[in-house]
Amino acid sequence: MNVASVVQVLAGLSWMLVIGAVAFAGAMAARRGNVARVVPLVIGAVALAIALNVTAAGLVFIEPQERAVVISALQPKGYREAALEPGLRWVVPFFETTRTYPISRQTYTMSSAQIEGQVIGDDSIPARTKDGQQVQIDASLIYAIDPAKIINLHITWQNRYEDSVVRPVARAAIRDAVSQYGVEEIVSSKRAELEQAITDEIAKTLAEQNLMLSDFLLRNITFSEEYANAVEQKQIAEQQAQQAKFVVEQRKQEAEQARQVAQGQADAAVIAAKGDAEARLIQANAEAKALELIAAALKDNPDLLQYTYVQKLGDDVQVMLVPANSPYLFQLPTVTPTPEVITPAPTATP
Repeated sequence: MNVASVVQVLAGLSWMLVIGAVAFAGAMAARRGNVARVVPLVIGAVALAIALNVTAAGLVFIEPQERAVVISALQPKGYREAALEPGLRWVVPFFETTRTYPISRQTYTMSSAQIEGQVIGDDSIPARTKDGQQVQIDASLIYAIDPAKIINLHITWQNRYEDSVVRPVARAAIRDAVSQYGVEEIVSSKRAELEQAITDEIAKTLAEQNLMLSDFLLRNITFSEEYANAVEQKQIAEQQAQQAKFVVEQRKQEAEQARQVAQGQADAAVIAAKGDAEARLIQANAEAKALELIAAALKDNPDLLQYTYVQKLGDDVQVMLVPANSPYLFQLPTVTPTPEVITPAPTATP
């Protein structure tokens, strides 16, 4: 409780003191007592009550989040040109009064929810898009009174600024902005742009009426039931298309993977075939080189072939027949002839 409130309470109690003093004086008079002794008490109570009430009428305490407009019968324009700042202030009793206004941020909500906004019931903003679709907008404004322009606000709107300025300005700006966009744009790609357009328009208009917009919140956009169903079906179709596209991509990846595996196997087979071919080529070159060496050796040593041939014969070979014109002479082991046994002819008996 501030000082001004305490003084007002004391001023109220002082009149009870006056009433008590007067009652006591009346009781003394009824009993034929010495009323003159009570008269100073009554006069003192009245003087105290007047002083406290005058003081209470002149003291004003302004809260930190407030400013006060002084309405004065002593000023030519009927008001002081400067608003009262926070703190304990003094005005001329009975000739000046004050009207306080909050300068803190205030929120004005328009919603389809029954008890969410300032107006009970469905207070959403109906608006029509560029392509003729009906939408319902839920929105909130966070605003404040411009402290430097409180006098002008009081002269123009007094305490009617919320219903007479904030509400109609916001609803008009929302309707005008929505009419510039198609419903598809509002749903997806240009919602932020729509919100910014509404914010700029409201801020401009409120500034002309001595108010400051802190923020605009586009809370919800509701469509007609028919359009909502159409949007839902479209989203389902898009999801199915995305799923089908995913399946196709998966099949492509599997096919590419199989192709790469087959390519790898083919490359491995080619590499193996090249390896075999190179091995055979190396072997053929080696054999050719060996034949060249053998030919050179035979050329220098013609008997070498005969010797090599004999070396390859089996150990049990004792006789070999060669053509009569054969140039080769083989040193075969000497064959010992078997003694011929002559059997005598039988003698005839006469």
